[in-house]
Amino acid sequence: MNHLSKYLSPVYNIKPIPIEKIRANAYNPNVVAPPEMSLLELSIWEDGYTMPCVCYYFPEEDMYELVDGYHRYLVMKTSKRICEREGGLLPVTVIDKDLSNRMASTIRHNRARGVHSIELMTNIITELKKAGMSDPWIMKNIGIDKDELLRLKQVSGLAELFANKDFSVPDR
Repeated sequence: MNHLSKYLSPVYNIKPIPIEKIRANAYNPNVVAPPEMSLLELSIWEDGYTMPCVCYYFPEEDMYELVDGYHRYLVMKTSKRICEREGGLLPVTVIDKDLSNRMASTIRHNRARGVHSIELMTNIITELKKAGMSDPWIMKNIGIDKDELLRLKQVSGLAELFANKDFSVPDR
């Protein structure tokens, strides 16, 4: 029996989606510096899109929300020559997961190759905890150990302690 009949990865169903039907998510903690963004634009110009973006589809809005590929999406939005050449279509593969699992998927994709903003990572940990996700679920699904989770929770707790407080430097 062919192993593909059991499970077919989303990458086997790449769709060309109009850029205006795609939006960023609010939780991506991956950050790319300007020189790397220029390199990404050049790479896409020279080699084309070689990896699809990963999205979740909202049928009621007929919109796609990014799970992975924000910077490839941003290149299409900001590079006129690439947008024109690609006809405004971004290669997308769709996954069907709830929000907590989409957040976890974003982290897994990013941790394999990117740099994270601590502030945004702590926001994700906070959201996952509010959604009722257990520490073991978070550690397993976003690939962190208990020490890193503890540090992120501590940073998150510190941020909450100081939220909505005014700080000033005393005059000397």
